[in-house]
Amino acid sequence: MRIQPVLNGNSTVLEIEPQELLLDVLRDRMRLTGAKRSCDVQVCGTCTVLVDGMPVSACTYLAAETDGREVTTIEGLRETDEYERIAAAFTRHAAVQCGFCTPAMVLTVHAAQQAGDITDEHLVRRELAGNLCRCTGYRAILDAVVELGQGRPEA
Repeated sequence: MRIQPVLNGNSTVLEIEPQELLLDVLRDRMRLTGAKRSCDVQVCGTCTVLVDGMPVSACTYLAAETDGREVTTIEGLRETDEYERIAAAFTRHAAVQCGFCTPAMVLTVHAAQQAGDITDEHLVRRELAGNLCRCTGYRAILDAVVELGQGRPEA
């Protein structure tokens, strides 16, 4: 079947099989490897991408569902000023260790920020609940995101 998603701001035409997962199409066909395969059951969040601005688990999301929709991967977000703000906050707070979960975490933070849902730690915890990090212990990530929600870098 033919689908026409807008991928990272670019109109795209893809021939896919109806059962193909978005994660496989992105990684294998489009060579967009920021979304990672890990749990394959929508638990860990490492495969997160944005569809129409909302985080989705690409490991369980059919590529066919993106027809006519906006799909943003970390590679697309990386071209924005907003990415730079988030990356700078993560860096300031040492909120990155191995980096495996970071692309999905950044996309989730971006979506939550667009929705105004990162104004305090309680909201940040709720928004990031679907993103697991095996390295940081979350404190640094929470601090970075709360800083972003408050609109000011800490010294």
